[in-house]
Amino acid sequence: MKLYKLDNDLKIFLSLFLIVLSCGVTIGLIYTYSTTTISTTGITDHYAGSKLIDEFDIPIKYPKPISEMLLTTHNHVISFSFIFLFVGIIFYYNTIITGKIKFFLLVEPLISTILTFSSLWGIRFIDKSYVIITILSSSILYLSFYFIVSILLYELLIKR
Repeated sequence: MKLYKLDNDLKIFLSLFLIVLSCGVTIGLIYTYSTTTISTTGITDHYAGSKLIDEFDIPIKYPKPISEMLLTTHNHVISFSFIFLFVGIIFYYNTIITGKIKFFLLVEPLISTILTFSSLWGIRFIDKSYVIITILSSSILYLSFYFIVSILLYELLIKR
């Protein structure tokens, strides 16, 4: 089976699925930016709490409670697993990327998911320097996602 040879209705359906999924992922990134500014300080303050205090000696941000850490981790690990399962199944049938690069792009987002969300626990409970792992692994994860989706949309909508 080759994606570009699929029936047009199925190609349109898969393309719309990928576009809607990409919108959801992008909204998640916008939310992350609005809560952390996607900076080392913003991320560490969001999870480990802020040393900055307001005029009433109250911390600007408190450390995230374990219950919220568990909920965030649980929701994201399960959601990302399904996102990359569905995208990976479609990507498996692409004809543009093959071999070891294809295999890397199939498994890398799953590995990065574990690294990203376990490093948040490292930030919260071990050391703020875990933010480097968070930024690197999540960057690779999102770059892989958008690259894979771009390849798929090209093959589904443009390649003949």
